[in-house]
Formats: sequence, structure tokens, C-alpha cells
Amino acid sequence: MEPTPERAAESLLAFWAEAGVDVCLNETPVDRLAEGAARLKARAQPKPVAAAPRQTQKSAAPDVSSAVAEAKRLAAQVQTLDELAAAIAAFEGCTLRYEGARQAVFSRGDPNAPLMIIGEGPGGEEDQKGEPFVGRAGQLLDRMLAAAGLTGRVFITNTVFWRPPGNRTPTTAEQMVCAPFVERAIQLVNPKILMLAGGASAKFLLKREEGILSLRGRWFEWKSEDETVALPALPTLHPAFLLRQPAAKKKAWTDLLTLTERLDRPDRPT
Repeated sequence: MEPTPERAAESLLAFWAEAGVDVCLNETPVDRLAEGAARLKARAQPKPVAAAPRQTQKSAAPDVSSAVAEAKRLAAQVQTLDELAAAIAAFEGCTLRYEGARQAVFSRGDPNAPLMIIGEGPGGEEDQKGEPFVGRAGQLLDRMLAAAGLTGRVFITNTVFWRPPGNRTPTTAEQMVCAPFVERAIQLVNPKILMLAGGASAKFLLKREEGILSLRGRWFEWKSEDETVALPALPTLHPAFLLRQPAAKKKAWTDLLTLTERLDRPDRPT
């Protein structure tokens, strides 16, 4: 279903607002040519060389292998989701927690949900509130889940638990460090199906190289590191992408209907 002109305009305005545009028409005219000439003149003049600042001693971040080992140790000790949330909050092995994040952002939703949604990483509003998918993208996700009859039937988390600077995509190393906690969350929730929102989540958890537009709508099998747990997983477009590209909502809605049909399919008799 194509978006109405009003919805398309609303999405475009939201895109420009996220890009930093805060005014459509100034009260006074601005001579952009003069501004550009002034910037070029300033760039042409040599800048004085400032003395190098004194380096302050900082504790070295742990290497990835050590951080992963520590995450595995902590994750193996917890028996509840509350204990897992506390272990994540206390974990010091992920460098993201030292790059401007306010707090760890673990999860929200039903701890016994049949569907587990795993996104990429928290954004600005999530970093403030301490829960994943609570900003505009999360609100869109909630509306889609409600329309599919899935309200109250999901558990939501991310591949990393601290906001990447500038809302960038988390690196593979950052995801590797947090992976033992994600796997332990899957074991504790014990869902029937995983929905992987966004390319960074799908590619990392499924160990695939294709982009999300190729992966979405296709069923895969997620396996735990020791291969004792296997679950069907469906990649789909991230809600933040849908806000930027409203026409892609049709694809995401098709994915969600496919997932819902399988989720509610009666178990086959053994």
C-alpha cells in the first residue's frame, strides 16, 4: 500500500529533522556566497601550530578475546533475566560504554515471549530511558506488532547494549563482545522464533555476508555457539530504515505476516 501524500510529507520532514534541519525560512536573508568566500579565505591562511596537549593516562581497554571470555563467564553464571541485566550493566569489556553512553540498554517485553526481536544497538532515546526501541523507530515497531496481533508476545533486545557514538552501526568486535549475553538471553527467554531487525543484526547472528535487502523475508536457522540450541530466524528491515524509506514498509509488513503465520502454526505431532 503506497503512503498517502500526508504520510510521505511527514516522513520527509522527519528525515530532515533527524539530519539537523531546524528551520525552513529565516526571518532575515543570508548571503551564502559571502559566507563561503569567508570560509575559503580562512582555510587559505596558515593556522598557528599549537603545542601538543599533554596525554592523560587512561586505562587500556581489554582486548576482544579477553572481553569475550569474561562475558561468557558472567553470562554462564546468571539464572534469570534480571541477573543477566545486572551482569551486563556491570560488564566493563565493551568499549562502547566508554564512548559517551549513559547506561546499558538491555531489553523490554515479555520474558516468556514466543517471539524475540533482536535489533542492532540503542539510539539516543534508548540511551536516555534505558530500554530498546522506544524512540520513533520503536514506536513504529510497536504499531506494526499491534497490527499483526503480537502486542505482549515479544521480547526485544539488541546485539550491543550501549549506544554507538553518533548512532553508527556497531562493529563486529563490539557485537562479538556482547554476543555471550545475547545468547544467554535467548536461552532464558526460550522463544519459538527470532526476528532480526536490520542488516547488522542479521549478518552477525546468521554469519552471512549478504545485505539486508537480500536476507529479508527468508527463513534461516540460528544456532548457539555450542550448537545445542537452534531456532528459526527471519531477518527484516529495521524500523529506522522504514522511517527513511516509507515505501519499504510493505516489504516489512509482508515479513511480519509471514512470521506471524509460522508463529501461530500448530505444532506438528511427533
